[in-house]
Amino acid sequence: MANVSIKFNGKEFLLSCEDGQEEHLEELLIQINQKFNNLKNELGNLGENKLLLITAVKVMDEYYETKKKVDQKKNELRDLSNKFKELKTLIYEYRDKKELEINSLNKDHLKLKNEIEINQKSYEKLIDEAADEISSFVEKANLENISK
Repeated sequence: MANVSIKFNGKEFLLSCEDGQEEHLEELLIQINQKFNNLKNELGNLGENKLLLITAVKVMDEYYETKKKVDQKKNELRDLSNKFKELKTLIYEYRDKKELEINSLNKDHLKLKNEIEINQKSYEKLIDEAADEISSFVEKANLENISK
C-alpha cells in the first residue's frame, strides 16, 4: 500500500491507496477539492460538514447522470447491434436467394443453348435435304430439257 499526502480545505491528510494508484488518487482529490471550493465560493461558508455533504451529493449526482448516460448508450449500442445482426441475416438471405436465381438462370441458359444447337442441326439437315432435292429437281429438269 502506498501513502499519499493531500491538502483539502487547507488541511493536510494522509491517505492510503494501492501501489501505482497514487496519481489517480491525487487527480480525484484535485477534482473534489475544486468542487468543494467552487461551492464554498458560491454558497459562502456554510460550515465544512454541510459543504462536504453538498459536494458529495453533487459528485453522486454527476456519477448517476453519467451512469444513466452510459446505460442509455449501452442500450442504444445493443439495439444497433441487434439491427446489424438483422441486416446481416437479411443480406445473407438475399445473397442465397440471388445465388439460387443465378443457378436457375444458368440452367435455363444451358437448356436454351442446347435447344439452339439441336435446332441449328435440324435446320442444317433440312437445308441440306432441301438443297439435295432442289439439285435433284434441277438435274431432272435439265435431263428432260436435253431429251426433248
